[in-house]
Amino acid sequence: MKGLVLSGGKGTRLRPITHTSAKQLVPVANKPILFYGLEAIAESGIKEVGIVVGDTKNEIKSAVGDGSKFGLKVTYIEQEAPLGLAHAVKISQSFLKDDEFVMYLGDNLIRDGIKTFVDKFKEKKPNSQILLAKVTNPQHFGVAELEDGRIINLVEKPKQPKSDLALVGVYMFDKNIFEAVNVIKPSLRGELEITDAIQYLVDKKYNVLPHIITGWWKDTGKLEDMLEANRIILDTLESKNLGKVENSSIEGKVILQKNAEIKNSTIRGPVIIGENCRISNSYIGPFTSVYFNTVIENSEIEHSIVLENSKIKEVKRIEDSLIGQNVEILKSEKKPHAYRIMVGDSSRIEIA
Repeated sequence: MKGLVLSGGKGTRLRPITHTSAKQLVPVANKPILFYGLEAIAESGIKEVGIVVGDTKNEIKSAVGDGSKFGLKVTYIEQEAPLGLAHAVKISQSFLKDDEFVMYLGDNLIRDGIKTFVDKFKEKKPNSQILLAKVTNPQHFGVAELEDGRIINLVEKPKQPKSDLALVGVYMFDKNIFEAVNVIKPSLRGELEITDAIQYLVDKKYNVLPHIITGWWKDTGKLEDMLEANRIILDTLESKNLGKVENSSIEGKVILQKNAEIKNSTIRGPVIIGENCRISNSYIGPFTSVYFNTVIENSEIEHSIVLENSKIKEVKRIEDSLIGQNVEILKSEKKPHAYRIMVGDSSRIEIA
């Protein structure tokens, strides 16, 4: 059995962060989102993984390498454009051959991993198995209808959903999926949809089974979901101090990574402070992740994610924010007093 991880999307909902960085490499609790998926696949016993890459292929390759640090052997599969999930399967046939495989969307986070999901597929041996979760807003997802424990219909973002079971973004297939992806036509948005391919299997009487998860999962494509995933994961971590603390208060679950320095500050967990960060005369509140080489001085920040090599100085309060890499947020003494902003495309700024 093999794994197929999709990491070729453009991440439009996380712009401007994803103008310069792959969305799958944005860190949650100081670990790139993609790494959680690769770890889950390795934990399930799979050893060979193909990663479908697009415009950000060099970043993905640099971060993942040959996969050995995850206990995996990784092959990279280039997708010319984001032409749909089923298209990603289609172009991966030479890698997958006739093997069964799990397909995992690289920006998904699943708390309990996928081992149980994979084991059930091995036991039941259906042609396909789809991971589902109950949601309160099924109109925003692909939705599955079940009958007698089997999937009978899939609808992408229905206006009037017939169930509350959403497709999570993890699928299992045998070789018959290639028949489907080579027959279906592009949707109105010009993509080969995986829901259409699965519906083809259903219509042709292949055995397509559901697997409903009860733990949390997140599609981290939006800021709100990424912050919630960060909050949930931080709350599961155990305190660890590999840094240096001077005249500061450390409360709750706090992880200080290698060479982090905390001076004259209050750190109230759950919080993770990355390698070589310097925090001074500041307050870092719960559910905050600060990635490596970041400087925070005379500032307060809570329920936020700060990426690497950034500087926050003399800022009264930051909450519910995702701050990109190499960003500077500074208080200016220039007159006249005014907000002075240089910001990229597709940004959002809220000013009190």
